Amino acid sequence: MRSGSGGGIRADSERAGVEDRESEDEEGGVDSADPATSLTAEGMDDAITESMRNRLAVIDRALQRLDDGSYGRSVRSGVPIPDERLEADPAAELTVEEARQAERAAEREQAREAGE
Repeated sequence: MRSGSGGGIRADSERAGVEDRESEDEEGGVDSADPATSLTAEGMDDAITESMRNRLAVIDRALQRLDDGSYGRSVRSGVPIPDERLEADPAAELTVEEARQAERAAEREQAREAGE
C-alpha cells in the first residue's frame, strides 16, 4: 500500500533537524553575542520543517486518493481537476477556482483575526 510512504521522509527530516540543533549546541552554536541570529535561524528552520510536513501530508493524501480511485477529482466538489493543473501540481486537491476561493476565505479569516 502506498499511503504512509512519506513517513520515512518525514522521520528523516525531523531526525536531521534534531541532529543539526544538537550539533550547534555542541559547537557553541551561533556567536553568543547575537542571540537573535540564532533565534531567527531556528525560527526559519521550524518554518521550513512545518512547510515540508504540510507538503508531505498533501502528498500522502494524493497517494491515498490514487489507492482508492478518487485521484484527479476535487476533494471538495468531486469535479475533475484539469490535467494541466495535475501536471503543475500532481497532489492538487482542488480545482483552480476552488483553490482561489479557499485562499480568499483564508485571507478574510486572517484579516478578521488581525482586526480583533
